Amino acid sequence: MTIVHDKSLATKQKALTINLDKKIYGSFAEIGAGQDVASNFFKAGAASGTVAKTMSAYDKEFSDVIYGSQPDKRYVTEARLLSMLYHEYDLLIQRLGATKGENTTFFSFADTISALNYQKSNDGHGWMGIRFQLEPNGQYNEVVIHVKLLDNQNYLQQQAVGVLGVNLLYACYYYYADSTVFLQSLMDDLSKDRIQIDMIRFEGPDFLGVDNRLMSLHLVKFGFSDVAVFGADGKNLPPSDVLYKKHVVALRGRFRPIINVHIDMLDSGVKQFLQEPDVNAANVLVVTELTLQGLKERNAKESDDIDEKDFLDRVDILCSLGQTVMISNFYEYYKLAAYLSKYTRLKMGMILGYPNLEYIFSEVHYQDLPGGILESFATLFSRNVKLFIYPTQKEGVIQNCLQFHPPVHLIDLYRYLVANNKIEDITHYNEDNLQFHTDTVLALIKRGEAGWEKFVPVEVAQMIKERCLFGYPGKLVPANN
Repeated sequence: MTIVHDKSLATKQKALTINLDKKIYGSFAEIGAGQDVASNFFKAGAASGTVAKTMSAYDKEFSDVIYGSQPDKRYVTEARLLSMLYHEYDLLIQRLGATKGENTTFFSFADTISALNYQKSNDGHGWMGIRFQLEPNGQYNEVVIHVKLLDNQNYLQQQAVGVLGVNLLYACYYYYADSTVFLQSLMDDLSKDRIQIDMIRFEGPDFLGVDNRLMSLHLVKFGFSDVAVFGADGKNLPPSDVLYKKHVVALRGRFRPIINVHIDMLDSGVKQFLQEPDVNAANVLVVTELTLQGLKERNAKESDDIDEKDFLDRVDILCSLGQTVMISNFYEYYKLAAYLSKYTRLKMGMILGYPNLEYIFSEVHYQDLPGGILESFATLFSRNVKLFIYPTQKEGVIQNCLQFHPPVHLIDLYRYLVANNKIEDITHYNEDNLQFHTDTVLALIKRGEAGWEKFVPVEVAQMIKERCLFGYPGKLVPANN
């Protein structure tokens, strides 16, 4: 069945459609600024066909009594949202399951939102989710999202939350069979300069075919967010929680596939970062970053669009190595530094190969900035960021910071950055790894040429062979359930 995204439906029409559907019935629980979702259903008319209960435990003590207290005493969190969903859904089934369960698909909608305060000193954001059935007496599904509110007025942020909540509930019942349409429909009657959705997670029997890591990619690809993050277990994570007050160490790459050089870059770069006097080793977060541009760059003969299977192949390998994966739309390093600095003021490290150092000092990449390379450097190096440069080998010569020669008019600037501990060579590295690059190893894998295994970690070689990844011409080994 083909699912068609009807972009002409306004918020009121969606709410009314749900209200007139006799099968859909449930409750709304909203905390903080998220009071407008249920309101949209009441304003649309015929709300008695949809709304079993609405409530707002606005007072923190009331909220704790109903949903339980959180150890960190925070209320705009995923943990609080989930406790709301669990409590309200169970209550709905207990009280109405016997009388309405045979003909009703129940849902429990919840949100906990922090909108812009009176002083406008905070960043509006919140959690929103729904637990719902698609068949009477059926098992429940669950969709959870994290949203950033960008309007500069409190009432506008509340209005945006109301629209998003209606879109989410409508998508759960009318677009559930196509996760891409589901995701795109969340922005109906909204714009990307009003909200960002930086985390979404699908769970339940009707979403078994949905890969949440792919949904992370789509959030960035569709422009709903600049960054998406997920852990080694594949679980999508809100960037604001993951990055908050962390010493972030980032390694950017295409990782097609990840090879021994990448592992050595991570190991040696992180080890050197931990030796910094202002770094707390217990509070370090290491991320491997994939950019949209890097996911598109395969070779000249292939499509410029993103190959989703190829993306998942890379991610499977990174996750198997225990990596936290970040997807970003930041091609320039200064943009990445500016983004990370929103969540942490602690020292951060970026591990770069020598060619990337050359790229950073190439002025042609900053022609769209009024201040050119100086503007980009002001953003990159004014943050608490340090670049760790991994050497490369060219024509038998190892190239590193000592051999780097920027344009003449930038030499003094480069020396200043080195002298002020902003750029540093990675000194302890495995020189044997420098002779092969990712593209070379990839070519060997595609040809099935003997010996390529020694250039990648053992577990990576095994996964490539078993699943015939990256064009490996071997025999596919059936998955072991």
